[in-house]
Amino acid sequence: MDKQNPIPPFIHDDFLLESTSAKALYHDYVKDLPIIDYHCHLSPKDIAENTIFDSITALWIDGDHYKWRAMRTLGVEEKYLTGTASPKEKFVQFASALPLMMRNPLYHWTQLELKRYFSISELLSKDTADAIFQQTNARATSTEFSTQKLLQKMQVEYIGTTDDPIDSLEYHSIHSASGHPIHMAPSFRPDRCLLIQSDGFNDYLDDLERVCGTEIQSFEQLCIALEQRMDFFHQKGCRISDHGLEYLPYTILSPKEIEFIFTKRRRKNEEISKTDSEGFQTALLLFLSKKYHKLGWVQQFHFGAMRNNNSRMFKNLGADTGWDSIGQYPTARSLSKFLDALDTTDQLTKTVLYNLNPADNEIMATMIGNFNDGSIKGKVQWGSGWWFSDQLEGMTKQINTLSNMGILSCFIGMLTDSRSFLSFPRHEYFRRLLCNLFGNDIEKGLLPKDLPWIGKIISDISYGNAKNYFELPK
Repeated sequence: MDKQNPIPPFIHDDFLLESTSAKALYHDYVKDLPIIDYHCHLSPKDIAENTIFDSITALWIDGDHYKWRAMRTLGVEEKYLTGTASPKEKFVQFASALPLMMRNPLYHWTQLELKRYFSISELLSKDTADAIFQQTNARATSTEFSTQKLLQKMQVEYIGTTDDPIDSLEYHSIHSASGHPIHMAPSFRPDRCLLIQSDGFNDYLDDLERVCGTEIQSFEQLCIALEQRMDFFHQKGCRISDHGLEYLPYTILSPKEIEFIFTKRRRKNEEISKTDSEGFQTALLLFLSKKYHKLGWVQQFHFGAMRNNNSRMFKNLGADTGWDSIGQYPTARSLSKFLDALDTTDQLTKTVLYNLNPADNEIMATMIGNFNDGSIKGKVQWGSGWWFSDQLEGMTKQINTLSNMGILSCFIGMLTDSRSFLSFPRHEYFRRLLCNLFGNDIEKGLLPKDLPWIGKIISDISYGNAKNYFELPK
């Protein structure tokens, strides 16, 4: 390497920033903003107990189905992913595979995480694996890498976890009582109550009965039990709900028909048709959404995932281990009718919609405008690129489509949707991308060179809009 003109590290100050204006926008307006991560899957227990992981592998690789999926594609044996290999062996296998992941978002994320958490600029590979393992493992198992320290390091201000109605929320209570400055709040995720066709539906309702101390032998009793849990969640600081659905159904049946369907499944354990399942789900979702409105919550809907496609591996390893993909489901008409049913009675609360299939981008960008009635800025939102769309091209398409068909300045920005405590540089990744898009438009003459004004818009998208939308403390 030429000592007079050294090659800059791959992750450098101007990473992803292609123009002078982009660099100014990022460094002057968003670089140091705190993070509001309003939807993630981090463990409340790990946060409340300030967990220190026993290896860099446990902290960074275990449970990461993105990494597992990529490594399997490259022919890495399962024992190095979910199996019995040692933490170092698993780390070395990932490091050896990473150079072959170029142009997959994992390559950028990995190098960015090494840089931000460990100040490591060296590229991870088979040749550097041993040294980087020693360096990262020593720090990952130290007090400076406890969960709370990691969140503070990234200036995380708010964490919205994802919690089942039967959860006791004890760790949220412990964390709140500790007085820790990071605000952690639960989000209500009642998906298992909706899956009336699933084998585990009745077993789950048995658990819900025990938690509520009440019988659930009718649809009405199910609604009463869920209302009780929503009130409990609200007392514990919950202000957000979330639903993960293949698609949002809209099949209207009479109350008598809904009770018949519920009884058929609950008391007789008989199979339910697709039409009956959609009718049940529609009725329950409308009930839940009206309660969210009454409580003043934000509701989130994630649609489009086709889950557990590989039945053999799902049987061996379970859910969320890397066997999901993008589905193709009906979206526009049922979503429109569902939102309209709530809006007609003025019971449509703040709503965030996420699509996994990018073919639905234009549907989402235009659908939100149908129900933004001027009562609240950005009342109905199209969420950031999700899961398979959480990468440069996917987020760029989402931002460009929202810009062209909606109002980008209202956008509530990025979230991790992650189970990893090292995933927060994804907010930086998003902010750099956002600044680059605006900056390049300035350089092309497509936007005025009013950096203070555009910087305010970008800082709002990166932080301020979410803070206001979720009504977080100033």
